[in-house]
Amino acid sequence: MSRDVKEIFGTAGAAGAAGTPGTSGKPGGLPGVTPPAPAALAAKVRTLAPSMTRSMQRVAEAVAADPAGCAALTVTGLAELTGTSEATVVRTSRLLGYPGYRDLRLALAGLAAQQQSGRSPAVTADIAVDDPIADVVAKLAYDEQQTLADTAAGLDMAQLSAAVSALAAARRIDIYGVGASGLVAQDLTQKLLRIGLIAHAHSDPHLAVTNAVQLRAKDVAVAITHSGSTGDVIEPLRVAFERGATTVAITGRPDGPVSQYADHILTTSTARESELRPAAMSSRTSQLLVVDCLFIGVAQRTYETAAPALSASYEALAHRHTPRNSGTTSRR
Repeated sequence: MSRDVKEIFGTAGAAGAAGTPGTSGKPGGLPGVTPPAPAALAAKVRTLAPSMTRSMQRVAEAVAADPAGCAALTVTGLAELTGTSEATVVRTSRLLGYPGYRDLRLALAGLAAQQQSGRSPAVTADIAVDDPIADVVAKLAYDEQQTLADTAAGLDMAQLSAAVSALAAARRIDIYGVGASGLVAQDLTQKLLRIGLIAHAHSDPHLAVTNAVQLRAKDVAVAITHSGSTGDVIEPLRVAFERGATTVAITGRPDGPVSQYADHILTTSTARESELRPAAMSSRTSQLLVVDCLFIGVAQRTYETAAPALSASYEALAHRHTPRNSGTTSRR
């Protein structure tokens, strides 16, 4: 029997649709989800901004651009500053993961304090056609570091821990991804195989679906899609979800269609795309961080079997890393 499809954003989305800010002390976000730390606020804004209404975007962009200034404002003041309403400010706060505007103000104050503690100024990551290669290296290094920091700050530890537990206990693991995400799927598969788990990466959508049909309650399906709307990844995840498998989505758009069929959502950073730096580059970086976190977590949970399996895989490949002939061969 298939499971019910989840509603995107849970109660936060419902509150936003209803247009009621909710004045009680109860959180308006997802049940059991801890509000993001101040350091994660800017990353959260970048991730969710594309899914917001234009008025909510103005609020989100304002608090991310000037946390100290907005922290000093009342809900009415921020509404006037952004040309929106008090209800929009409250809905934006909830969508960003805070129970109400007061909680968002506290996070803004914390973020402002962090920014005033001597951190170096931001470096632009825009790469021009005529940039010297040294500037290209510096800009890419900065952008990669920011992408990793944003992803780490925005990861929900409860969701990550639950995904690790499911993978560690899985009878079989199917991983779906196409394009750049397909390369990340292969990376996770290889890591899990080396610690003795049964894992398969699927980039062919037909094979992905036909394999998903075979999944059951003790299996896990992982979908990797930066956009959250890749049909070739969503379809097999849906099938796995309906078959009762535990499902995990690694995505830059937690509000995307893929989330409807995910038991656990791991959010990656959403970086700006430029002419010479397609989004696939930064999305791959953040996805690989999440993959490494999953792998290390599973290896920790299954250490008694993972350590011998990893050692055996090293030994099996050792001869391929050693020259068969110790002598030197001259070229003619």
